[in-house]
Amino acid sequence: QVQLVESGGGLVQAGGSLRLTCAASGRTFSSYAMGWFRQAPGKERECVAAIKWSGVSTYYADSVKGRFTISRNNVKNTVYLQMNSLKPEDTAVYYCAAELTKSKVLVTTTSADYWGQGTQVTVSS
Repeated sequence: QVQLVESGGGLVQAGGSLRLTCAASGRTFSSYAMGWFRQAPGKERECVAAIKWSGVSTYYADSVKGRFTISRNNVKNTVYLQMNSLKPEDTAVYYCAAELTKSKVLVTTTSADYWGQGTQVTVSS
């Protein structure tokens, strides 16, 4: 069992930055691929960034490439999402997710084994 707790969301002006943190419980965090997903009102949940268990491989949605950076610390059992140059269209609830796999990067909602409760990010224009 893995529990995920997100933090770091909030209200920021367009062009600003936020850093989201996902803290995971359990001793096997390094066995999980991790992803950050977001869901805006009326839209489907989408993966914006993901990282393999080792941190070597990452994935970014086209909409956030060059602005968001995902990283992880397997000693601290945490995964981060640094979000720069935020836009109003980045407004959403952001979720952390984990999949027990060492062979791929987590990028789909259906393959995730665990989810956090979400943190709201609001970008004002």
